[in-house]
Amino acid sequence: MKSLLLTLLVISSYVTCMGQTPPNGPEVTDPEWNAYDIETVVDGFNIPWGLAILPDGSMLISEKSGDLVHFKNGKKTSITGLPEIWAKGQGGLLDVVLHPDFENNKYVYISYASSRGPEKGAHTAIGRGQLNGTQLVNFERLYKASPNSEAGQHYGSRIAFDKEGYLYFSIGERGAKFENPQDITRDGGKVYRLYDDGRVPEDNPFYNESGAKKAIYSFGHRNPQGMIVHPKTGAVWVNEHGPKGGDEINIVKKGANFGWPEITYGINYDGSILSEETAKPGMEQPLYYWVPSIAPSGFAFISNSKYPAWEGDFLVGSLKFGYLEKLTIKNNKVTKREKVIDGLGRVRNVVLGPDGIIYAGIDGKGIVKIVPKGK
Repeated sequence: MKSLLLTLLVISSYVTCMGQTPPNGPEVTDPEWNAYDIETVVDGFNIPWGLAILPDGSMLISEKSGDLVHFKNGKKTSITGLPEIWAKGQGGLLDVVLHPDFENNKYVYISYASSRGPEKGAHTAIGRGQLNGTQLVNFERLYKASPNSEAGQHYGSRIAFDKEGYLYFSIGERGAKFENPQDITRDGGKVYRLYDDGRVPEDNPFYNESGAKKAIYSFGHRNPQGMIVHPKTGAVWVNEHGPKGGDEINIVKKGANFGWPEITYGINYDGSILSEETAKPGMEQPLYYWVPSIAPSGFAFISNSKYPAWEGDFLVGSLKFGYLEKLTIKNNKVTKREKVIDGLGRVRNVVLGPDGIIYAGIDGKGIVKIVPKGK
């Protein structure tokens, strides 16, 4: 009886929240400050998954189908030297980031779906190469999750460097929600930490545990598709897809368990209950969760930008609703949600450029930027 009542309560709560104020924060609104224009930078992309802006202002844009495009002076050029990429389902060429010392070493890092391994299917891999003109040379695979899966979903995968130069990346649970996220001997549903050359730091939390994947930094994640390093605190933040409801923002902590699927604020897509628990001892609570889901993808922090009215706010792309959401967070609480870009398409990625301008990748379009009026 208790289980039935809880089931009805969760479903009722979810339905009540549709289009209304989520239980964990305010309703999303139009922006209070709208003195800006949206301009197209480059079009002709299907799924522009990742975006890195080079020191000269040119761009590297990853098309999920497997093409890494260099856009400079109005011209698009495909970069050669990529590894074999498994472009099926949600897999393909995913994130692209520059090494913090790119100007000197020219290293470009990518996440991608790779079929390497004895099993059928694919899993997420991380690699790097040096950009030499229109080539990625000396490419090396730094990490390859295993075993492969023929499931088409939940590869992750974002990449970020912290202030100490450690390489962090996320890998989704590949649809194996009951097998992977809570098991540190298995890849998937994790955030990982490496040195920039792929070596595993000996102070990683599970480095000395027998059978554990030594690169794991935190676990119990579902499918993180946004990752940033907070410029003030240095902490790694992720946003991740929940099921039907229960998308989350989490601040990554060493060795922490974020609970999926044992605790969740979401339900199954068919309306059934995944877990009757939203909290358990030893499991982290999200900083924020969305009900209903927005399907978050891309994550950025506004700092030293051309938007003083937005200083210190966060940006999250919504695949489900096709807008860019700006969140004001005070004392780790979301106090305001605003739609900055709306109606152009599924917002896949967002980056604050070195010029202080916000750039976003839009599915079925390309890259746009937010230009303050009068600038």
